[in-house]
Amino acid sequence: MCLKSYYENRSPQCFEVSGIRQNPELGPGMLFFSGGSALRAASQRLIDFTYNSVHILTPFDSGGSSAPLRQAFDMPAVGDIRNRLMALADPCIQGNAAVLDLFGYRLPAGKPQDELRKMLLDFIQVRHPLVRAVPRSFQECVCCHLQVFFRNMPAIFDLSGASIGNLALAAAYLDNNRDMNAVISIYARLMTVRGIVRPVVQGSYHLGAYLVNGQRIVGQHLLTGKQTPRIDSPIKSIFLTQDFDSGKPCTVQADDGVRDLISGAELICFPMGSFFTSLLAQLLPQGVAASIQDTQCPIVFVPNTYPDPECLGLSVQDQIEFLLRHIHQKAQRKSPKYVLMDTCLDRYSGPLNTHALCSRGVEVIQTPLITSQSAPAIDPDCLVQGLLSLV
Repeated sequence: MCLKSYYENRSPQCFEVSGIRQNPELGPGMLFFSGGSALRAASQRLIDFTYNSVHILTPFDSGGSSAPLRQAFDMPAVGDIRNRLMALADPCIQGNAAVLDLFGYRLPAGKPQDELRKMLLDFIQVRHPLVRAVPRSFQECVCCHLQVFFRNMPAIFDLSGASIGNLALAAAYLDNNRDMNAVISIYARLMTVRGIVRPVVQGSYHLGAYLVNGQRIVGQHLLTGKQTPRIDSPIKSIFLTQDFDSGKPCTVQADDGVRDLISGAELICFPMGSFFTSLLAQLLPQGVAASIQDTQCPIVFVPNTYPDPECLGLSVQDQIEFLLRHIHQKAQRKSPKYVLMDTCLDRYSGPLNTHALCSRGVEVIQTPLITSQSAPAIDPDCLVQGLLSLV
């Protein structure tokens, strides 16, 4: 039997975590490969237990409010970085609630551009109440960066629905020699972020995919099924490109700092989210899979409990095989590998062959992950407790 026997009698919620909760600054270094908002609530829970979680994010988003920023400044997407910094900001720090309100504010959509520019000037000149409410140090930094953005903003830039936080991060990127890690460090300190946030690569790249029907698609937003119609053929493979127009695949190196963070992880998690664009895309930069292969810490996959438009025709078993092929095709060490699933397997797509997975060294752990309040999504508290029990 490949299931952990102790899970048959008790769930991860029963594990003793009070010691961790009392000393989160000494908490485990759990590393997450994730992209969008699927892990936001769980990230907020994590800071009760550890200040040492690591979040490697995909900066390949090509839609939403990231699109005009990327087009104007040839830069990585900053939306997911902003979201994760906000999720990990310590809510107990005085003034952070106002900081999150400001960083999460979006200029209204549908307004004339002249009116939106005047509104942006209200933020820059500390006339807007959201700016007035934040601590002075944050106020000075964000207003300075918004001013940098205003000076560099193309005349045709569309401010409709623009996130104030995204504009500030984009300007900080320009103001810090296009070093996203430096930008993150600045705002992580000002927001008292309880964890480490890093993009998997520093440069400006886009995600592309080959479909089973032979079609090639370039642009992450065209694959997720959120802003455009869902793909009508399964994804065969994905690639990175630096040229959005030509879509020519390119080789990309992961940052050395990302490789170091992977090497130091006490647990590596591929959580729920968009399977190809948020999870598998993290393994495209050279050095990521090799660094994972060299670890001996637990590697955990948490499948979605609701349909993922990117996984057309793919069962959970297929998704696991995709991950194994990308991570462990040349592995020399035997890292423990787990699939963390709810007790009700009917929530997942397709049949699951636990015996076949066991022969590949993969243990399927079933434990209550979904509550009546969270259904059909995974409950963030259940997820965090389950992961902590594996560290």
